[in-house]
Amino acid sequence: MTRLTQRRDRTGRVVTGLWFEELTAGLVVDHAIRRTVTETDNLLFTTMSMNPAAPHLDAEYAAGSEFGRPLVNSMFTAALVVGISVPELTLGTIVAQLGLDDVTFPAPVFVGDTIRVESEVVEARASRSRPDAGIVVLEHRAHNQRDALVCRMRRTGLMHRDPEAAA
Repeated sequence: MTRLTQRRDRTGRVVTGLWFEELTAGLVVDHAIRRTVTETDNLLFTTMSMNPAAPHLDAEYAAGSEFGRPLVNSMFTAALVVGISVPELTLGTIVAQLGLDDVTFPAPVFVGDTIRVESEVVEARASRSRPDAGIVVLEHRAHNQRDALVCRMRRTGLMHRDPEAAA
C-alpha cells in the first residue's frame, strides 16, 4: 500500500495551509477551486443573514434596476472569496482571523457567474506577543468568468509557525 505523505500540525492533524514562514511578501497563489454561484446560494445566504434587501430577493424589483436582474449578496461574495482561499493558504495553519480591510466590490456578481480567486501576501511579520505565530496580511482578488474584478479585500491572520522548524 502506498500512502500519500501529508503535512501535519503539532497534534498530528493534517493541514493543507501554509505556515507563517512560507507566507512571504510577494507570494501569489492562484487558487485551484473555482465556484459558480447559484440562485440557491444567494437565496439561502441572504435569508440566513437576515438581509431582505430587494436587489437580492425580489426579481421584479431587480428587473427594473440598472442591473436588470438580482444581485448576489456582496457578503456572500466576500465569504466565498475567503473560503476559496482557505485550502491552500490557511487550512489548519491559522490561529485566528484578525480582520478584513479595504473590501471593495468593483463589479456586481450575478447568479451563474464563476468566481476564481488569487491571493497575494502583502505583509508578514513575527508576532511580538506570540513567539509561535506571525501576522500575515493577504490581498484576495476575485474575478468572474469574463475576468472582471468583482471583489478585492485585505485579510489579516495570525498564523502558526511551522512546528518542524521549531523542533
